[in-house]
Amino acid sequence: MKEYYRFSETQKFRQWWLWFLFAGIKGIMGFFIVTQVFFGTPLGNSMVDNAMLLIGFLFMLILSFLFFIMKLETRISDAGIAVRFYPIQLKFRNYRWEDLDEVYLREYAPLAEYGGWGIRYSLAGKGKALNVSGRMGLQLVFKNGKRLLIGTKKPEDIMQVLSVMGK
Repeated sequence: MKEYYRFSETQKFRQWWLWFLFAGIKGIMGFFIVTQVFFGTPLGNSMVDNAMLLIGFLFMLILSFLFFIMKLETRISDAGIAVRFYPIQLKFRNYRWEDLDEVYLREYAPLAEYGGWGIRYSLAGKGKALNVSGRMGLQLVFKNGKRLLIGTKKPEDIMQVLSVMGK
């Protein structure tokens, strides 16, 4: 039997500055490769090994691809909240309502509280965060005291679903 989701959200890394940065780094590396590997003119005082240039460029291509396919998926159902950060987490992690002490929306500072975006851990004891962008999140507080913040771009929709569910 297929589970009914009252809320579903998929977020991806689509910030212009991130893709601008990736394109700039790959552009500079591409220029170095063409200049040094194909024309034999080393750049700077010491020549970087051609293989290292090509490996670095390949690494940036793979990193760009990973960020392109990376996504944060959140689902809310009568059973609980399911979340995954694909492709790092291949399966959804399910958090049942009966294991949660509190669930609420809150504004947060990604850099100050968690050191950025992605799968993050707070050094200030605020727990773990899964986020892609923005400043709003669904805060889960477990009965064992652990905390998980799930970033969202749809706080009003989550608030409405939680309200209807009486959570």
